[in-house]
Amino acid sequence: MQQTTNTILMIRPINFRMNEQTAVNNYFQEDIDLKNAEINNKAQQEFDAFVFKLKSFGVNVVVVSDTDKFDTPDSIFPNNWISFHSDGTVGLYPMFAENRRLERRDDILNELEKNDFLIENIVDYTSAEEEDLFLEGTGSIILDRVNRKAYCALSARADEDLFIEFCEDFEYTPVVFVANQTVEGERAAIYHTNVMMCVAETFAVICLDTIDNKAEKKNVLKHLKEDGKQVIEITEAQMHNFAGNMLQVRGANDELFLVMSKTAHDSLTQSQVAKINNHCKIISSSLETIETCGGGSARCMMAEVFLPKN
Repeated sequence: MQQTTNTILMIRPINFRMNEQTAVNNYFQEDIDLKNAEINNKAQQEFDAFVFKLKSFGVNVVVVSDTDKFDTPDSIFPNNWISFHSDGTVGLYPMFAENRRLERRDDILNELEKNDFLIENIVDYTSAEEEDLFLEGTGSIILDRVNRKAYCALSARADEDLFIEFCEDFEYTPVVFVANQTVEGERAAIYHTNVMMCVAETFAVICLDTIDNKAEKKNVLKHLKEDGKQVIEITEAQMHNFAGNMLQVRGANDELFLVMSKTAHDSLTQSQVAKINNHCKIISSSLETIETCGGGSARCMMAEVFLPKN
């Protein structure tokens, strides 16, 4: 069992823009004064440069293009609707925004099978959408695959009962909490767990200031520490610069890297960077348009592929 993989699935956007359906509770999204075609063009440039950079470090990136069959402005964030596991299981997840449900495509599974990955079983939670219950993949769930723990910040996009069901199906111990951010003077639930925490092999980056309940905060810390993770704290301001939205991956010769956006990297202090560098090198790439309009960053763009090879 490994925490990190060398293979990432990424979806190249063709109609990327600010998704009005997700903006209702994703407080990271902002409008920018550009035509949609220009926004998409910039997002494609950022996407291509990011893929190029990952590949240059030896990360295996499977790129599939979005289709114009449906209006799917957020297709660039596949980790919310699908997850891939080392026993050959694929998880499919119920999505909060109706236009995001259109991102689920069977042909993406075919593409992975063409790349010699083995799909044995599909666990499909998407019928929960009929009851307005949601759990947005590894956006909502942070997996410690080695220690079999799953961390989840509850929100409109992360239902507790569904999360517990996931943990039973995939045999993870649930670690549940609420993470908030300040929006116009009020505390509001953060839309995805993966913007406030990242669990790597030997460390975790987390914005503890978002967990207002002391007992919950203590419990999250207890789990991270008992599993030997060095806890690297970030501030709420850094979280708003996507410093929690990171993913550890394997490159050439199994070397470990922590992947993040340039915005996230620039927001870190020298001390935080040094702590990360004690564990692995950093790969960062400029994702400014994608972050501003999409409200998601590097982590959201990468769906980790742990499937066995044929």
